[in-house]
Amino acid sequence: MLRTKLGTTVTVLMVGLGLPASGLSASATAWAQATVSGRVIIRERDDEATKDLATAVIYLDAAGGANAAPTETEIAMHGKEYIPHVRVVPAGSTVAFPNQDPFRHNVFSNSSGGPFDLGLTPRGGASRNAFRRPGVYAIYCNIHSRMSAFVVAVESPWYTQAGADGSFVIPHVPPGRFMLRVWHERGGEATRPIEVGAGGAADLVLELDARGWQRTAHPNKFGLEYTASDGERY
Repeated sequence: MLRTKLGTTVTVLMVGLGLPASGLSASATAWAQATVSGRVIIRERDDEATKDLATAVIYLDAAGGANAAPTETEIAMHGKEYIPHVRVVPAGSTVAFPNQDPFRHNVFSNSSGGPFDLGLTPRGGASRNAFRRPGVYAIYCNIHSRMSAFVVAVESPWYTQAGADGSFVIPHVPPGRFMLRVWHERGGEATRPIEVGAGGAADLVLELDARGWQRTAHPNKFGLEYTASDGERY
């Protein structure tokens, strides 16, 4: 059992870890193609079913650091929703927010890692923001209070999101020691050192506890409550 800094409890079971080697030869190139795989489980109140396992983000940090090249991706605004709800990217990446609705949106974030306000995005337009620092960015619309999304910017080339059943696979992991990091909107975050060898690391079970999570209203970009005059008539 692992107690995280956010007060959530994480259980990590590790099976199939090998020992790292140095000076890989051509006959051992498969060692550099090892995978880290497993499953995320979220404990719920009163045996409630978990419906958002696919929003869990799993990634690895290596000692000394290893960064992926920045990318360009998007989170669409459609039907007063951000799609997808969670996007994981390498730090430095740019995310576009195309507006597919027949009315305007105002994309903003007050997250400490890099607050931003992209102003009004008209129908058919797209706003963009570069997420230069690693961290979790909560993103909202200043017009529609129910719209929310998260961008998780990581300093790692080894990252993924869980499938609908909670399963995950991180491919192309070289042998060595890593910090396994897991984040989920309701389950919080946790870290755990692991060692990856020739056989990779398989059958990891990551358990997060969301029983203490409660949905709360977020403020608008000015730190105030949303009102009817904010334009939610659309």
